Amino acid sequence: MNEKVKPVVSYRNIRKCFGDLEVLHSIDLDIMPAEKVAVIGPSGSGKTTLGRLLMTLEEPTSGTIEVDGEMLWHQEVKGKLVRASEKHLHKVRGSIGMVFQHFNLFPHMTIMKNVTEAPIRVLGKSRKEAEAEALEMLDKVGMADKVDNYPSQLSGGQKQRVAIARALVMHPKVMIFDEPTSALDPELVGEVLNVIKDIAKEGSMAMLLITHEMDFAYEVADRVIFTDGGNIIEEGPPQQIFENPQSERLQSFISRFREGSSSYGTA
Repeated sequence: MNEKVKPVVSYRNIRKCFGDLEVLHSIDLDIMPAEKVAVIGPSGSGKTTLGRLLMTLEEPTSGTIEVDGEMLWHQEVKGKLVRASEKHLHKVRGSIGMVFQHFNLFPHMTIMKNVTEAPIRVLGKSRKEAEAEALEMLDKVGMADKVDNYPSQLSGGQKQRVAIARALVMHPKVMIFDEPTSALDPELVGEVLNVIKDIAKEGSMAMLLITHEMDFAYEVADRVIFTDGGNIIEEGPPQQIFENPQSERLQSFISRFREGSSSYGTA
């Protein structure tokens, strides 16, 4: 049977307002299983808000978001769509992994404890099982030798790699990377981007990559979305977006990264 593949994430007619300021205007966006979607755009364009809505850190003003076939912010009660209960939110959020700008590691816990806490408490895994998987994921991000260290003993790049391992052990259907290198010193950016590239190559997990790293978006994404003024202005394969932008706004945005360089790295 050739059943049509359904999106793992669907934004439908999403609006987001902060007071009188509307930062997202009627956004429709699908992310397919295993698809890597990079969102680029100037500061204030709405790209981070897109991620925060999916992370459940912000609630949409109107519209719906579905994750793996289930409503995120809503549920149906007696045939009517109502705001989701905390229990429902918690359940659907289990399909979403998040890597933040500022790592958000627990400072009083060892690296091993940071990575095993959620699998034990949320997924109900035994300590032995959780530690074995944590070690596997920490090894994947090059941090297996730091299990007994505390976050304060690590560099920013190392903390971010631990944060990635911590998200991976939850086996999310979609992983959100919200400007994962913006808080890092320039010399540490590459080590984190290389880890994300390796994970992307494995191919099984959908990714929403909110980034200002143009080279990275070009190399990793299956599709690039350019946002400006709370709207999706243009989207397409990386080659199209970066080499043949259609809109004047995207042409202007891309040209900033071309000046004095043959690549798209941040200037």
